[in-house]
Amino acid sequence: MRIRHVFIFSAAVLAGALAGSLVGPRPAEAVARELIELQRDVTSLLQGQKDLATQVTQDHTGMRTIVDQTNSSLGKLEGTMGSLQKSVQDVQANSGARLDTMSTQVQGLSDNLEEIKSRLGKLNQQLVDLQNSVQSLDAKISGSAPAPSGGAATPTASGAAGGPAPSADTLYSNGLRDITSGKYDLARSEFQDYLKYYGDTDLASNAQFYLGEISFKQKQYGDAVAAYEKVLTNYPKSFKLAPARLRKGMALIELGQKTGAVREFREVVRRYPGTEEDRQARAKLKELGVAVTATR
Repeated sequence: MRIRHVFIFSAAVLAGALAGSLVGPRPAEAVARELIELQRDVTSLLQGQKDLATQVTQDHTGMRTIVDQTNSSLGKLEGTMGSLQKSVQDVQANSGARLDTMSTQVQGLSDNLEEIKSRLGKLNQQLVDLQNSVQSLDAKISGSAPAPSGGAATPTASGAAGGPAPSADTLYSNGLRDITSGKYDLARSEFQDYLKYYGDTDLASNAQFYLGEISFKQKQYGDAVAAYEKVLTNYPKSFKLAPARLRKGMALIELGQKTGAVREFREVVRRYPGTEEDRQARAKLKELGVAVTATR
């Protein structure tokens, strides 16, 4: 646009000079001087045009360099993003493959913690009983009470008449180990023995829950539903109630019983808000395309 203005101005100057020379006669010297000045002006204008063209060329070259550098940087960035995306996908794939095993291991650790707490409570009670016995014995000695002539009867462990029962710790720990390592039949036998010998202990509901888990993993979904239902019915104070109801719902889905599964998931949401089971139940309800709460 600026070059065009230069040409228009030059043409206007030339036209003015020619018009002036045609209007009236002038001395030759004056005409020659005007022509020289006009030639100098035209030369200056042409030089300005040349400088402007050079500047435009330089600006264009600089802009082209910037564009090329930008394109190069974008190409490198795309390559980096592609590598990063592939790495994320690899991590997700590897994590998903180990998720079930890690979940079972974490559950086992949680159960062990509950077992330790239970043992500490029982140990504390035993210490209290021992302290009471010592105080009673001390009182008898201080009062010079005579010792029983027949001797005190030594209490026997429950079930000793039929031979020593397997250790509760051994049965439960082995069951957790075997279910984690995929030895489901062996783990089932160990948890069944635990319920047989120690069905009234704090961890009995855990053993019953894991029987349901074993059946679920072996795709015996009917047996799994029955095992989870025993947790809900026989152990109303168990801390396995929420996972048992959630897993019962999942087993019902596998059996094609959508209505029953939805009922179990809604019960989880109603009874155990804010828990991990609540989150999973809500996700399952959304996946099934039903509302979290029943509509009236």
